[in-house]
Amino acid sequence: MIEVIATLFRWLQLASNMILVGGCVFLAIAGAFHSPWVTRLERALPWLGLILLVGLLGILATTTAQATGVPDNAWRVQAWLGLLQNTRMGHIWIGRAACAVAVLAIACYLRYSPRARWKYLLCATAASITLTVGALASHSAAEELSLLSVLPYALHIILASVWFGALPAFLAICFACTEPMGADKATKGGARPGIQTEAIARIHALFQSREQAVQAGAEALKRFSAMALPVMLAVIATGVIITDRMVDASYSGLVATRYGWLLDAKVALLGVVLVIAARARSTWLPLLAQGSASQDSVTKDNTQDSANLDRALAGGQKLRKWVSFEFMLALGIVLLATIVANTVPAKHALIQEWPYSFRFSLAATWGDPTVMTRVWSGVALLVAAGGAIALGRRKHWNTKLRIGVPAALIVAALATGLPPLAVDAYPETYRKTPVPFDTISIANGSGLFAENCVACHGSQGKGDGVMAKSFAKPPVDMLTEPHTAKHTAGDFFHWLTFGIPDTGMPVFADKLTEEDRWDVVNYLHAMSRGYQARLMSPKVKPEQPQPNMGPPNFSYTAYDGSSGTLKDFRGQKNVLLVLFSWPHSQERLRELGELYPRLAQANTILLAVPEGDPSAQELAHIAAQVPFPVVNQGAHEVVQSYALFRRTLSKPDLLGEGTLPRHMEFVIDRFGYLRARWIPDADGPGWNHADMLLQQLAQLNREKEILPPPGDHVH
Repeated sequence: MIEVIATLFRWLQLASNMILVGGCVFLAIAGAFHSPWVTRLERALPWLGLILLVGLLGILATTTAQATGVPDNAWRVQAWLGLLQNTRMGHIWIGRAACAVAVLAIACYLRYSPRARWKYLLCATAASITLTVGALASHSAAEELSLLSVLPYALHIILASVWFGALPAFLAICFACTEPMGADKATKGGARPGIQTEAIARIHALFQSREQAVQAGAEALKRFSAMALPVMLAVIATGVIITDRMVDASYSGLVATRYGWLLDAKVALLGVVLVIAARARSTWLPLLAQGSASQDSVTKDNTQDSANLDRALAGGQKLRKWVSFEFMLALGIVLLATIVANTVPAKHALIQEWPYSFRFSLAATWGDPTVMTRVWSGVALLVAAGGAIALGRRKHWNTKLRIGVPAALIVAALATGLPPLAVDAYPETYRKTPVPFDTISIANGSGLFAENCVACHGSQGKGDGVMAKSFAKPPVDMLTEPHTAKHTAGDFFHWLTFGIPDTGMPVFADKLTEEDRWDVVNYLHAMSRGYQARLMSPKVKPEQPQPNMGPPNFSYTAYDGSSGTLKDFRGQKNVLLVLFSWPHSQERLRELGELYPRLAQANTILLAVPEGDPSAQELAHIAAQVPFPVVNQGAHEVVQSYALFRRTLSKPDLLGEGTLPRHMEFVIDRFGYLRARWIPDADGPGWNHADMLLQQLAQLNREKEILPPPGDHVH
């Protein structure tokens, strides 16, 4: 119940704030300072300011109750003060409340002072600042409090206010211009009917003629209509930017999460609103404006036929009816926006059960000539639909053709282009793995793969196991083919759990625990990333971190007593990870020991990990000779995981069980990406020349963040 009340208060304050912005902007551009509808709107401004403050107080009360978990705190001022003093949300609320008080003061000043355009703009600016301060509490600001993160959200809500907030003023003019005529003006026989009413008669008393009032109103509507189109385009553009940030690459969340469904409903309502607005702009508003001109003509020479006035009245009544409906839809959009703003974004929402038997995927289908042909054909049909819309307007097609032809082309485009992109999906397809992508999981997955999968898939996952030839359909090559790129981690989990019908893939749900199955999934991803790393060399590719080159995280304890994780250095230092064998790497370790002070100056930490299983005495001897940490706990898992990144173009190592190089060095940048690798046995001379290694580190230190940090889980 408290959540429902909180939503209503948020909606109340947001709607009133937006109407204050849009209403004042409308008054500023209308210029009809002496019209009665202006007086009505000005009377409403202080009330809207008061509603804004009440809404903010309601938000404070309900948020306090929700944050503390004590419903009674909604009424306790002391609890409010604690929230205001000790939380970021409380500080933002204070700013919003201060701005709201200023808006209320300006609205009261407007109500009781002579009218001027600058006063309306002042009120609109103050109300916009209130919205901007509120944007500091948005999802975008919560993730990163910066100008670039907050600006799109603030612009979106302010521009939406210019449109939505002006609708009440728009309706006030429509009602003033189209009220039923008074009985005293009705005529019989061939007398010309009028549309004058008692309300219009009062306007006539203020103006010198009724026609001036109607003309002023129609002119104000035309000005707003001319401004509304670019404003709405900007609203859509900023909305796309915000949605992209909140969805990221999790487009599946648009049709499988609460955030997605709310956003879909919001877009659907906006689509209806745009249709109404287009009709109003192209048909009903011109009729009303034409009628106002006709009235002026009649007044002067009484020669104009009343048909124009009848059409104007009909157009005005349509405008009044449908803009009223548009306003109700807009209130619904604002309500949905309020709920969306307080819902977990799609990119963070969990999809435990994918509800469809298919999904659309470019990664899994693109490259097939048939797929590409059909998709491009669908795109061509969509372009043709756009052309049909433009041609229909230009040639003045009838309504059936203007709607039917583009609709048929759009349906044909979707039917042609989408099915080829569809692939099978399962309830677990978008389930996020609960097991992090780290060396412990990968090492465990490696052991499970060796026990259960080698017979069919081979020791390196190439699908060349001893039983492979016994199947009608050979096992897939998990190493060299991009299956992990084409399928989700949830897909692999489903196959491990339930097997694959009509193949030799068995069910493992009764043999492997859920965590074990996720460990196997992590191992398959590490194996695939390792194969893709064969393109890596001792030289860093400037400004080109690869999204799929996030190395496995690991925990370690060194012989000198230091401990931590690889992730601890993220955002701070580069990491030179050295996998060595003893005594083969003795000379290289000596070189690195001499180089260590210069590595530290290059903002780089060095971690040495023994490949074999040296004795405690050997580890003590090694650690005594070098100034950097030598890992003694966690080394086995690190070696087993990073050995998957051993392949090079010159030595792909695809035969048998593979060979572990005697010495490998990896550079991981401070943003968490694997950027370069040196394997002396495969690459020859390289980082044994200190200057070359330091050049690579200098390049990484010059780079700013290009990609967001790699995730802790595979997808």
